[in-house]
This record gives sequence, C-alpha cells and structure tokens, in this order.
Amino acid sequence: MTQPAIYDVQIADLQGKPLDLDRFRGTATLVVNVASRCGLTPQYAVLEKLHERYADRGFTVLGVPCNQFGGQEPGTADEIAEFCSATYGVTFPMTEKVEVNGDGRHPLYQALTGHADAEGYTGDIRWNFEKFLIDADGRVVARFSPQTSPDSPEIVAAVESALTRS
Repeated sequence: MTQPAIYDVQIADLQGKPLDLDRFRGTATLVVNVASRCGLTPQYAVLEKLHERYADRGFTVLGVPCNQFGGQEPGTADEIAEFCSATYGVTFPMTEKVEVNGDGRHPLYQALTGHADAEGYTGDIRWNFEKFLIDADGRVVARFSPQTSPDSPEIVAAVESALTRS
C-alpha cells in the first residue's frame, strides 16, 4: 500500500474545519500527538517555545490530539483548545482529535509511522508526545520518542538542519 503524501492528507482543525496541510509546504513542521492529562503534558510549554523560536524562519509545530493512551485526552475540542491556551499559551495549530494506531489510524499517521527513530524503531506510536519532523518538501526527516524533550539538542539540531535545507 502506498503511503499518502503528507500534503494530500485530509484532516480537520480543532474546530472541525478542513485544515489544508498544503499550507505547511515550504516550512519545517514538527507533528506531535498530544494529550492534556499526561505526565508529558508540560511538553506543551516547550513545544510553544520551540514554535516561537523558529516561526519566523519557516517552522511550525502541529499538535494532533489523541485519546488512545490511557484516555488522557478525553475533552471536547473546546475543552482542549481552552486548556492549551489558558495553561500553556499554545498558539501553534492543532488538528481534530484522531487515532494514531490501530484499524482507525488516521492517514496522517499512516504516512508517518513507517519512519524510524534514531534507535531504528518504526511502527505504532508508543505514547503521547511522539514527534515527527517533516521538512519543507513534506519528507519525514526525523522521529523522536515521547520522552525526548522538544528543546533537546537532537530535536533543535534536526529543526535547524531542516530549516537550512528549506
């Protein structure tokens, strides 16, 4: 089965309106499955800082809410938006809540999960806050475990490299 091109995937934003991923063409994008009630939820603040640090150079974070891990994203779209804004000042775009694993895996994650991380892991998303870096041409260029902080040297270096290539 052919993996869909990232920019061709159909997805809605958090408010349920179509989100054209083609708008990210020409930018480096860090796609992160997020959750509001996870031990890793404070990564929202670090993701926002990363987004702000590199936004003027053609970078964005794309948050993808998911409730598949311990039911840690049970809220409605409005509750998720309010939590992210009020608690962490999130300004980066967010998609609708989707499934990232299993039979209901969203096509976006069908396109992402075949990419290996630095340890060679491919396949199912392991937990909330797994990260994929997409370059300006829509290629997945890096995958990072949920525990890897968005401001870690490896993520910062990968983002800077992707921005240099774009």
